[in-house]
Amino acid sequence: MTLPDTEFDPDDNFAAGDADGIDLDDDAAVEVLVWQLLLLINPGDEESAAQQFRDWQEATAGADDDRLVPALQATIDWKSGFHVAEEDPGTLIDAINELAARYNLDLDWGVEDPTDAEFLDGASPHALLELAYDQLRVDGYTLWTRETGGDTLAGWFAARDDDEAVRLVAHALGIEVRPGAG
Repeated sequence: MTLPDTEFDPDDNFAAGDADGIDLDDDAAVEVLVWQLLLLINPGDEESAAQQFRDWQEATAGADDDRLVPALQATIDWKSGFHVAEEDPGTLIDAINELAARYNLDLDWGVEDPTDAEFLDGASPHALLELAYDQLRVDGYTLWTRETGGDTLAGWFAARDDDEAVRLVAHALGIEVRPGAG
């Protein structure tokens, strides 16, 4: 298992493609896109991106195309992404706090104790995502959520300066993303 060229520019999505006379097969193109996405959602942490890429390669060896995104989510869960039940705001707060801690950020959830049962009973997961999104933007990051097709919330953080690259790479992988709770 090898990593794609680490000199790849995430903003230049298909720099190694047909334009240079190099044909990428479908598997190689997907690997390049996954690598780019992992670099984007692990800003400044290429080592974590590389480990997640290797884990993803192992999980998808011989797998059907419909397993690529679930394997990616499993690979990044609680490392550089989150995937939680929509009706569980406590786990959502924990997951976002865990990701924010990677960048030495503390989010203000508007209460002294965001694990308080009374607060969690009235907490809207989408309002929590918007609150986190607004605070992360100030610190130079974007909270992205992706369509899961179910009653779950999933997403990741990326550097705010990479917003367009995240959109392009995710779209090329067939992942519907939006900033914040969308």
